[in-house]
Amino acid sequence: MIHERGYVAATDGNLSVRLDSHRVLVTPTSMCKGMMVTSDLVTVDLSGEKLSGRRNVSSEIAMHLLIYKLRPDIKAVVHAHPPTATGYAAAGLPLNEALISEVVICLGAIPLAKYGTPGTPELTDALEPLVPQYDAILMSNHGVVTYGEDLLGAYMKMETVEHFAKVALVAHQLGRQQLLSHEEVEKLLAVRRKYAAANSVAPMPPAGNHNGSRPANGDGSRDQAPTGDTAGEARSRRRSAR
Repeated sequence: MIHERGYVAATDGNLSVRLDSHRVLVTPTSMCKGMMVTSDLVTVDLSGEKLSGRRNVSSEIAMHLLIYKLRPDIKAVVHAHPPTATGYAAAGLPLNEALISEVVICLGAIPLAKYGTPGTPELTDALEPLVPQYDAILMSNHGVVTYGEDLLGAYMKMETVEHFAKVALVAHQLGRQQLLSHEEVEKLLAVRRKYAAANSVAPMPPAGNHNGSRPANGDGSRDQAPTGDTAGEARSRRRSAR
């Protein structure tokens, strides 16, 4: 589905499923996800060593293993490059604003991890601080990773991220973002706690009032992005550089 939806191109992306406490089933490297068959899949242990399969394991297996290590509740991981969300990642912008109620309930904020070279420890080092709290992460200049209790759930979170990125982009193009208020976000938090699928801490995005501005916290400070720059900070930096 990630290939049919245009979330990957050529041989991009990788998926995995935790089979049990010792084995992970993962897509192979250098293969189009729209052309795979069952026999192309590879089984590895939790150190990444291949146990079975005729192809080589994904070069980004370490990212999957990190998530399984840090999140015992997670059974599947999806990594893809959906165009709009990846555009935000390439622009250095997290999807961290409370614009859509369903996204707050499902994912909370979607932070931006620092850039790390794919297939190296740099990538896992960048993701490690965020994995315990979030179920979806933008990867700077790279793509998106989502994870859940099963493969369908992990994939659905990828769809949610890309859909939210499209909505956020339209709101930006219209020149106005009407953020949910603090009170509205608190109500959504209460709803989130009732959802069995909401296992991560997922700190909520900055709340706003209906004119789109962000209110001050009780100490007078302003909410910040979970990681990386906020959209406003990035725009200010670009203006200063001109």
